[in-house]
Amino acid sequence: MAKQPMLKFVTLPRETPEKREPSVRASDFREIYREFAAQKAAEQASRCSQCGVPYCQTHCPLHNNIPDWLRLTAEGRLQEAYELSQQTNTFPEICGRICPQDRLCEGNCVIEQSGHGTVTIGAVEKYLTDTAWDMGWVKPIRPAAERAESVGIIGAGPAGLAAADVLRRAGVQVTIYDRHDRAGGLLTYGIPGFKLEKDVVMQRISQLEQAGVQFVLGCNVGVDLSFDAIRGRHDAVLVATGVYKTRELEGPGSGATGIVRALDYLIAANRKDFGDEVEAFDSGELNAAGKRVLVIGGGDTAMDCLRTAIRQGAASVKCLYRRDRANMPGSQREVQNAEEEGVEFVWLSVPVAFAGTPVSDVLVQRMRLGPPDATGRQTPEVIEGADYLESADLVVQALGFEPENLPELWGCMGLETTRWGTIKAAHGSHATSLPGVFAVGDIVRGASLVVWAIRDGREAGESIMNYLAQSGAMAAE
Repeated sequence: MAKQPMLKFVTLPRETPEKREPSVRASDFREIYREFAAQKAAEQASRCSQCGVPYCQTHCPLHNNIPDWLRLTAEGRLQEAYELSQQTNTFPEICGRICPQDRLCEGNCVIEQSGHGTVTIGAVEKYLTDTAWDMGWVKPIRPAAERAESVGIIGAGPAGLAAADVLRRAGVQVTIYDRHDRAGGLLTYGIPGFKLEKDVVMQRISQLEQAGVQFVLGCNVGVDLSFDAIRGRHDAVLVATGVYKTRELEGPGSGATGIVRALDYLIAANRKDFGDEVEAFDSGELNAAGKRVLVIGGGDTAMDCLRTAIRQGAASVKCLYRRDRANMPGSQREVQNAEEEGVEFVWLSVPVAFAGTPVSDVLVQRMRLGPPDATGRQTPEVIEGADYLESADLVVQALGFEPENLPELWGCMGLETTRWGTIKAAHGSHATSLPGVFAVGDIVRGASLVVWAIRDGREAGESIMNYLAQSGAMAAE
């Protein structure tokens, strides 16, 4: 009888890929985790308990067939494992790097609940796809037949790219419009290289370009090209712009120089990583070198800003967050990485006023957690008389993102929005109030995870195919 390749969680402990030493990794923008070796990937995959009801798969937005590709990895059948993983995920190597697995698949692993430590799903997924690229298993996109219909996609982020992949594989002609000079959206300009090295993103964009997807970059819709013109060029349009409007700090002095938006700061850092000339960085405006840095916020964007400031050589880096560690929205893994690299977290603290131009001091209120609100989260309350001053030369506001007013910006008032400003789109089909116009990703959900954007994009691609089929049938009649 063949030896059982799985269920080894009782004898094998959980192991994650080795991290580079904090003192070394904090000086560059390369990824901090080393690759699994083949033997280690197989060992960790073999810890999977092959649940009858796999909660890891259920809690993955893409419903990846995780137990089956873990089993194939444990058996050394790596190409089959990769092919299975990419059936449900357009960009598995990206999800393996940046998904918050501790909140999704790994956080719901059954053996974790039994005290044995979760399977390291994300690291195995990353290993599989990186191996697939190295071995040539990632094949070019070649449609079986070309179709005459064309689709315009506004936004070259993960949602738009995932939809383009689905549509192009079906032979549809696809054009993607984006305001930036490189495709990828936040994958390219919002997420630092120490979490997602840029060649990983560029190889997927290159795959789409070689498949015939047309990219119109540096195109600000509503300024350089009207929304109506895009609709006139295509049989269907997908809006996948994401949300880029930053929530602003309030209080006296909040408009001072030295107070910057998180996205502006991260885009400047990523552009420098590409080797671009960035005037705002070179002038010092968006460069943390030698500065006392305060980052306001507790999400993953705040973590990215904190760890970027460390790498830029800041004199000190602190994070102010109004709740405690247990109640922060960002990944606990990212908090740990930031602490290892020298970031100081000041929990239960809120900035209320700013002094100096450029900013030099921040008045901070200390908070405590009161009763839970309607969502069950404890509400922060001010501790009277506990204000104090924090010195700062650079304040980065990372309070989250809101949608731009697209109907107004694009002169398209028939595009219905919700009371939050997001585009109103039908669940499942992603159809909007305008015929032939669909919407996906953060511009529908609000600021969310890359994996949800990929899921929405794939789903919208299928929905648009159905729409094109119905439109063609009606035209034939």
